[in-house]
Amino acid sequence: MFFRIATDGTQIRIPLEGAYSGPTRTGCWIIGGGPSLSDLPTQRIAATPIPRFSINLAGHRILRPNFWTAYDPTGRFLRSTYLDPSIVKFIPRGRAMDVVPGTTSKVCDSPNTVFFDRDHAVGFNDFLSPFTSANSQEPQRRHEAVTDWQDSLVQAIHLAWSIGFRKLYLAGCDMHVAPGPEWILEAHAAGVTYVPRELLREFHRRCVDAGMDLSKCGAATTTRQYHFDESKPLSAAIQTDLHYFRVAQYLRLSRRAMALAGLELISVTPGSRLNDYFPYQSVETVAKHIAAEVGNPQQETTRGLYTEQVQRVPPGLGPMRDYRPHHWPKTSANSRAASPSHLSRKERLAQLAAEVKDIPVPIREEG
Repeated sequence: MFFRIATDGTQIRIPLEGAYSGPTRTGCWIIGGGPSLSDLPTQRIAATPIPRFSINLAGHRILRPNFWTAYDPTGRFLRSTYLDPSIVKFIPRGRAMDVVPGTTSKVCDSPNTVFFDRDHAVGFNDFLSPFTSANSQEPQRRHEAVTDWQDSLVQAIHLAWSIGFRKLYLAGCDMHVAPGPEWILEAHAAGVTYVPRELLREFHRRCVDAGMDLSKCGAATTTRQYHFDESKPLSAAIQTDLHYFRVAQYLRLSRRAMALAGLELISVTPGSRLNDYFPYQSVETVAKHIAAEVGNPQQETTRGLYTEQVQRVPPGLGPMRDYRPHHWPKTSANSRAASPSHLSRKERLAQLAAEVKDIPVPIREEG
């Protein structure tokens, strides 16, 4: 599914599928570019022991990502993102031969960069699913590609799921463009009230119907679009808001598919359109949950770990045993070869009884 590309077109597979999975559902922050990110406790997010997956320009000067992806053309993004070897960059195949902004290098030359194909034929029922049974009696394996619904958030969700994350915390994903306070005040004076998260197009229409001259009130410069220094004209902001609405509905309609795939979306963005359809938790609540599940690097102590010989197990833990499945041969605990076919059922049971024994779990830490 993932691969590197050289400037001569040579392609090398990178086996990343499931690489970040664990014994429980591993978590990852998804960082969007919404204006709310400026108001979140981003230092708390940065201190949590799980990675950050940023989209487009999201997190600029606030949070440095561990993973990054983008849907739009290469020239819209930052040189320091492409050339930072500490960031794993997931980029569509078609961008491989673009030039990194401000350089003479190709994107495929960038360090720690992997590419993927996109699939626009994915539906709500098979979002994230590697199989499809459309027009066939037997399930068929889908082409290993990332869902292409013309949106970077959907792309990031599929990528994060593909490499093993099963719990995604969405920060800065407002999924709507709100009018600025001056526009809202002027509209109120004209008898128009803004309803939170309503379509910007509808609010704009009601303002025009009320006789407001939006070209004079500066509405285009007062819409809050991003947490970083960038803005779009009012007409483009209206279209962006419609796009956000559409994607929010796409994700709502894909909830069953995500549940079947074992993926949980949790919003940590106050006022997001997604909060109508997915659970919302504060950053503080999420951080406490992560600390309880993974550990708290700020509170973990190191004194005695190299000198004291102790068994660091949870209090009250019962006995643990390692077993080998009955079809594994006795000579190798890691082989999945079938049991010898010449053995009778009675002989196989006797062999199983001889193999099953208590295996002490190694607890001792070595420095």
